[in-house]
Amino acid sequence: MQVLVLDQGYSPHRVVSWQRAVCMLFGGKIEVLEEYDEEIRSPSIAIRMPAVVRLLNQARRQRRIVRFSRFNVLLRDGFSCQYCGELPHPRELTMDHVLPRARGGGTRWNNVVAACRECNHRKGNRTPDEARMQLARLPQEPRFLPSASSRIGARFVHEKWEAWVA
Repeated sequence: MQVLVLDQGYSPHRVVSWQRAVCMLFGGKIEVLEEYDEEIRSPSIAIRMPAVVRLLNQARRQRRIVRFSRFNVLLRDGFSCQYCGELPHPRELTMDHVLPRARGGGTRWNNVVAACRECNHRKGNRTPDEARMQLARLPQEPRFLPSASSRIGARFVHEKWEAWVA
């Protein structure tokens, strides 16, 4: 399960695993605002699993380079196939190399796009021009991290988070 972390002003900050949230709770770094129905048990204690927590200290805000990851590529591309425009479930999306790796294309921001499995298979080991497929937009390295609500994948928000992510 995932846990929504809010900053001191109750704005979405990030999403962490429930294990990380429990460590932060016992470290005195957060307060629990909402809980899931599940219990976490150890030999000596039992607590309900946190769903939404708030940081007690100010979150460090520093300019970050956007880390290259599958999730961030999907986020940059709006969780949509860049060839057909479909919006499949994120698990059904793949990362397609515009210039195939076999031809020297690297796994970099400016060479990777989100694609549905069908389009990725149809394109194969060719460039979009050779496959007669049009890209919705050219891939670029993002300059900033998207807002927290889009980082958590707003299409799949848990009901316990709805009041905090709106």
